[in-house]
Order: sequence, then C-alpha cells, then structure tokens
Amino acid sequence: MSEQVADTGDTEEKLLPFTAKVNVVPFDAPIKWIKLGIQDMKTAPAVSLTYGLALTLLSLALGYAFYKFGTLGLYLGMATGFLLIGPVLAIGLYSFSNQIEQGRTPIFGYCVREGGGHIKDMLIFSFILLVVFLLWARSATAIHIFFPQNSDYELMDLALFLGIGTAVGAIFSSIVFTTSAFSLPMIMDRKTDAITAVVTSVNAVLTNKKTMLLWAAIIVTFVVLGFATAFIGFIVFLPLIGHATWHAYRDVVDASEWPENDKY
Repeated sequence: MSEQVADTGDTEEKLLPFTAKVNVVPFDAPIKWIKLGIQDMKTAPAVSLTYGLALTLLSLALGYAFYKFGTLGLYLGMATGFLLIGPVLAIGLYSFSNQIEQGRTPIFGYCVREGGGHIKDMLIFSFILLVVFLLWARSATAIHIFFPQNSDYELMDLALFLGIGTAVGAIFSSIVFTTSAFSLPMIMDRKTDAITAVVTSVNAVLTNKKTMLLWAAIIVTFVVLGFATAFIGFIVFLPLIGHATWHAYRDVVDASEWPENDKY
C-alpha cells in the first residue's frame, strides 16, 4: 500500500488510503495542547469540573471494587485499565471543547444529543476497548503468580513481579493509545465510521512518533499524580486531558474531507 505525501509549505501532510490527512506537528506540540486545554477549563469551569468530579467518583468506585474483591494483580490491572477506557469516558469533554471552539456556551444537553448521533460507532469502539480491557485483566490475574508468596521475599522478587506487570501493561496501553488517540474525537466531529477513525489515529501516531511519545508521557504523569492524590487530582486532571486531546486532534488530523456531524 503506497503512501502519498503532500507538502503544503509550512505543514507537511501524510495521507494513506481510507484515512484522513495527518499533519506532522512539532515535538513540543503537546505543551500547546495542554495550554489550550487549560484555556477551555477557564472558559467553562463548571461543566469541566463537574464532569471531572463524576469521572473521579466512578474511578473511586472501580478502585474500591478491585481493592475489596480483587487481588493486587487486578488492582494494578485496574490502574492500567484506567488508561484503556479513559478515551471513551472523555467523549463529553471533546464535545465541550468543540462547543467552545464554535463560540458557544458548553451545555450537557448538547453533549448527550451529539453523542447519540453516532452511538453505533462509539459502541463498536467501546466494545473493542472492553475486549482489550478484559484481556488485560486476565493477564493481570495470571501475572499475580509472580508475586512473592513468602513474607521474607527479597526486593528482586518484587522487582520481577512489577517488571513483568509493567511490560505487559505497556503493551496493552500502547495498542489502545495508538488506536484511540484521535479516533473518538474524529467520530464525534465528523460523519465517519469507527474503522476509518481508528486507521487515521494509528497513522497519526506513527507519523508523529516522538511527539506522541511525549504526549503519552504527559498523560501517564497526570494519571500517576491522580492516583498519588487519592483520586482527588483527577477532578482537574481528567478534564484537562480531555480538552487537550480535542486540541491534539484538531492540530494533527485534517478531516475536512468528511462532512461535519450535525450541529445545533
């Protein structure tokens, strides 16, 4: 499958068949996305923080369930799984940023209406993420056999367990990050199917490897800080990541060849 490259002067675009055009962005572009995300939160603090609070309460409920009924392996799986299902949970934040971009006051009602317009493709993508999450949860359970059983275990024994768990989690997270980095914002923004959106997302990530590696590191840092603050930090971090993801999509993907989803 041949790759077409179009040079537009200031911005180089890469185009693969059945995908939207993809821009090559600077390495430090994620810093700009975060700044734009902060600006969106300042523009609509009420809806952003309310959404963040709702997602945080959901995270607390999931965390308690894994802690109460699961094992350490499952708890670690939940931490990684949080990264897997995050893009779906942030769909409302993409809508808020889209409304702000159009000069409108963000409202929840439009977010729900907009999501209902392309529920089929979101369900397809969510099902894919669910399968990946269940596979990772199963893997996390299997990895638990490497956890030291004796109370007098050595540090190297624990390091082996954490190392294997981290490696497996990184594989699952990389796959999901690559497929979901831009696909859900594209589905919400344009009349496109889930497969086209996923292929576009993969192409966009592979075209901007170093930039997306920095973006992934920033997201992981926010997630770690969220867990370190007993989930309280997620009230701010989750909306920030969601808004910034919208701006990342607008910066990297040129989906103008697809018609827009219906607005107000």
